[in-house]
Amino acid sequence: MDKKLEEQIDAEKYRAPALSKGLDILELLASDAEGLSQVEIAKQLGRTTSEIFRMLMVLVQRGYVEQRAEDERYALTTKMFEVAHRHPPIKRLTSIAGEAMQRLADHVNQSMHLSIIHSGRVLVIAQVDCPDNNVTSVRLGAHIPLYDTASGRVLAAWMEPAAQDRLLAEAGQEPKDKYEAFVADLEHVREVGYCESPSLTIAGVQNISAPVFDFSGQVVAAVTIPFIKRISGTSIFSARECRAALVAMAKDISRQLGAGAR
Repeated sequence: MDKKLEEQIDAEKYRAPALSKGLDILELLASDAEGLSQVEIAKQLGRTTSEIFRMLMVLVQRGYVEQRAEDERYALTTKMFEVAHRHPPIKRLTSIAGEAMQRLADHVNQSMHLSIIHSGRVLVIAQVDCPDNNVTSVRLGAHIPLYDTASGRVLAAWMEPAAQDRLLAEAGQEPKDKYEAFVADLEHVREVGYCESPSLTIAGVQNISAPVFDFSGQVVAAVTIPFIKRISGTSIFSARECRAALVAMAKDISRQLGAGAR
């Protein structure tokens, strides 16, 4: 029998239509911050409204989706994010990094966040604020386009070529100018061991990002300071000093994760 036909038969054998519908809904809602109506979900997925209704009711009952009272549109809750954080590697990473990040944020008077790669985008999995009244921070759980971030450059710079190619394919190559600038930056990031660049989203912010390695030598996260210079005089450390402290902290977190053991 033809190998391709065998694979198709095997795929049919293990199909779970109800599960597929539920996952389709979750993935669709994850890409729409405004929420969608039952009719809109059915139309975009090519399903009947009755099929979608049954799936939505289960997802609402399990706490993954909520229906807003004001407009009856469906949107994701934070449950998937909470479930992901129960996963041992992420839980260990955030538990080790969280306390160190807060100490450094208090010391240099700058906020910072911890990010990983998820579905071709940068996902913020931890965030701490500094003690100052005015802070620049990134929302916990935010999904940020890869090419807009210093974190993305750090997360991609040490990848093996095949993994890097997969990431770039998933992220897409548009807008072209941002894609080309991103790829051009990776070699320099590897050479110096960090990324420091003006924010592509907020004027006046200098993003400083350093890699966190695990026991296998892979970069598993990036820790980033969106550095701001306050005219109030409470910016007690320069960007250069913050960068040195951030790189040192990232190395210590990496050591606790087993980096250098192999």
